[in-house]
Amino acid sequence: MKLALVTRSDENIREMSDLTHPGIRAYADKCGADFIIYDHEPEIWTDDKKPHYRILKAIETFEEYDRILFMDTDVVINPNCPNIFDVVPPECIGSVFEDKGSRQKKRRKLIKAIQGRWGDVGWREGYTNAGVLVASRQHVRMFEPHKGEYYLGWGSVDVHMSYKAHQYGMQMMELPFQWNHMTMFSQAWNDSPDRFNSNIIHYAGRNKKLFGGKVSRLEQMRRDQKTIESL
Repeated sequence: MKLALVTRSDENIREMSDLTHPGIRAYADKCGADFIIYDHEPEIWTDDKKPHYRILKAIETFEEYDRILFMDTDVVINPNCPNIFDVVPPECIGSVFEDKGSRQKKRRKLIKAIQGRWGDVGWREGYTNAGVLVASRQHVRMFEPHKGEYYLGWGSVDVHMSYKAHQYGMQMMELPFQWNHMTMFSQAWNDSPDRFNSNIIHYAGRNKKLFGGKVSRLEQMRRDQKTIESL
C-alpha cells in the first residue's frame, strides 16, 4: 500500500515551513509515507482569497497513492506521535471533530446552512478539520464539485469535503483531540489539557496569539518546538 503525507505551503509562509517541514517530513518517514508539498496556484479560491482549495490536487495524487494524510504546515509534531495510518482503518476518513465546546454553535450552524443550500444529506454533527485528516482512494469523490460548484464561504474546504463525504455515505472516524490539538481544546470546557501531551499541536485560528500566549503565532511555534524537543 502506497502512502503519502501532503501539506499545503508556499513562499508566503516560508518562515513557518522552514520551522515545521523538517518535523513533518520526519513523521512522514516514520509512517513510511512520501512527503508531498502542494504549492501550486489553485484554480479555486475561497471568498476571502485563501488557497485552501489546493487540496483538490488530491484527486490526482490518489491516482498514485492508496492513502493520504493531509496535514497543515502550521503544526508541531510530538516525536512520540504514533503512526496515524495504523489508527485509522482504510475504509474510514479520520479527523478530529471541531463542533465542540466554544465552537459547537458556529460549526453546527455551518453544517445546517450548507444543507439548506445543497440539500439534506443527514449531516448533523461531526465537523471535520482538514488540518489533520486521513483519507483513502475510495474517498476521492469528497474532493469533487457539487453540481459544478465548490463551497467558498467561511469554513471552505472543511465544509465542502464533509458535505460530500456524507452525501456519499462515507464512513467517518472521530479521532481524539490529541491528534489535532488546536487552541479550542486547551479551554476550560475540555478541562484545559496540556498541549504538550498531545500528538500534534495545530496553530490554526484567526487569533495571532494562541494558547493564551503573549507572542505571535510563529514565535509561539518556535518556543513550543523547543519544548517538544526537550521532553
